[in-house]
Amino acid sequence: MSALRIVLVGYGPVGARFVEGLLPSVQTGAVELTVIAGEDVEAYNRVLVAEYAVGNTDLDAMLVGDRETAEEAGARVLLGVAATSIDRAAKVVRLTTGDELLYDRLVLATGSRANVPTLDGVERHRRDLASLEKYGSSLVARDDGLPDGVTALRDLADAERVLEAVRARKRIIVLGAGVLGLELALAAAHAGAQVCVVHHGPHPMPRNLDRGGGQVLRAALRRTGITVIAHSRAEAVAFRTDDQGNRRFDMLVTADGKQLRGDLLVLSCGVSPRNELATLAGLRTAVGVVVHPDLRSWTDPSIFAIGDCAQVVERTEELATQRVLPGAPSGLIGPGWRQADWLAGALTAEAGLIAAAGGRDDGAGSSDRSSAGVPAEREPIVMLKAEHIDVVAVGDVTADPWDDDALYPRRRVSQWADPEHLRYVKMVTDDGALTGFVSVGMPRTAAELTLLFERRGELPADRSLLLRFDGPDYDPAADADAFAPTSTVCWCNGVTVGRIEESAACGNTTVECVGRDTRAGTGCGGCKGRIAEVLSRAAEADGTPSLMP
Repeated sequence: MSALRIVLVGYGPVGARFVEGLLPSVQTGAVELTVIAGEDVEAYNRVLVAEYAVGNTDLDAMLVGDRETAEEAGARVLLGVAATSIDRAAKVVRLTTGDELLYDRLVLATGSRANVPTLDGVERHRRDLASLEKYGSSLVARDDGLPDGVTALRDLADAERVLEAVRARKRIIVLGAGVLGLELALAAAHAGAQVCVVHHGPHPMPRNLDRGGGQVLRAALRRTGITVIAHSRAEAVAFRTDDQGNRRFDMLVTADGKQLRGDLLVLSCGVSPRNELATLAGLRTAVGVVVHPDLRSWTDPSIFAIGDCAQVVERTEELATQRVLPGAPSGLIGPGWRQADWLAGALTAEAGLIAAAGGRDDGAGSSDRSSAGVPAEREPIVMLKAEHIDVVAVGDVTADPWDDDALYPRRRVSQWADPEHLRYVKMVTDDGALTGFVSVGMPRTAAELTLLFERRGELPADRSLLLRFDGPDYDPAADADAFAPTSTVCWCNGVTVGRIEESAACGNTTVECVGRDTRAGTGCGGCKGRIAEVLSRAAEADGTPSLMP
């Protein structure tokens, strides 16, 4: 009997989760798994790179892979090795070492790279088919080279450059005011660095927040000591020559004439999927690698994609002829993990069928696509994780309370603001059900709204009742619904209150221990406060002293 040969390209948190799901089949010999890791370190949670960059966490706390266990089970994990091309006809992946790997099933978990904006003084490369065919060896599995003093924040090497600037209390300019850029800015400012955030939108987090929430967040950023410069489009980078004769970043020049001096420029202008391998191999790509709901490529049924590089689109005759396709990779770790779990289960089942047939799969049945696929994701809940600033948003919040009701007869908008104390809430409902909200500086209200959104629940007729959660007299122990066993605490991993209480009963009485046991809090980390509340409440119920993380 021959094993199903699976090659995984990419060993980030999504790839590591896929490996974990396949290990039982690797151990039985039904699957022969090879992992092409790219980086020379164990798989780690990139969501925590900003924390690492300011010294708030170490690499051990970020690790999500278990290479030793994988190799003991029989998998090959090639650290520091990258894929350079795919020969679909021969079913071969070529590596930077010159080796070639045969596969029956190829899984792309190549993730995404930081966008490099158009700036005079900073080189950026196109990665369309013509450019890749001409310069493939310098573009595939490589990031754009940046000048000294300019960095993105996607990997450990980037984080080390930021950490050096933070420890030296240097002036850091963050270009971009999305979630990742702001988390870095807040963490660096808290660590003692001088921080300036530059963005061309009207307020921070413009894709997630309305004007009111954005203005309150901007005020909160400024109170922490961060300089915020809005409505300024970056145009060029100027350099200086240091004492050693090296050319380094000196200032950022904006289109409206501002000259902003700094020691380090951090580019936080979004990300793009790493599609080079797929594009060169002739696979259909759009924003990401285009796959069916069962995560198979539109072009080749032997190739799959998961995580930040996967764009899930149900193929139709109409869409097949269109250049621009709907949707995009979510860019969030929770959906990527769910894709990894689902695909590991599907390939495990396939390997079992092949093993039962007593021979290697010849590909003939691989096009018999199941009508089932990864369950559709709801709109992602976006959380800004920072000390003393709580921001949560989801859904379309562009509606205003004074919009014409005749156009949207079932929609209602409730809004409450206290800018002096940096608090703001906006709730949008359709026929009573919550469809979107923004919460700034109201963590308990945000937690309640998140539960209502998850359950598609109706808001109370008197919306002001929700404000009590962040009032001075609110007792969370008296609110049983938020601590009901079926209430979800960790949305990245789908961990409920009941599961955390079970873990606590088994002796896991800290947030870190619960994370190791249930995975709760190991994704974006936005639920760690809620996990601590569940543990505290469980400890008080049995008379054990409350334990914090």
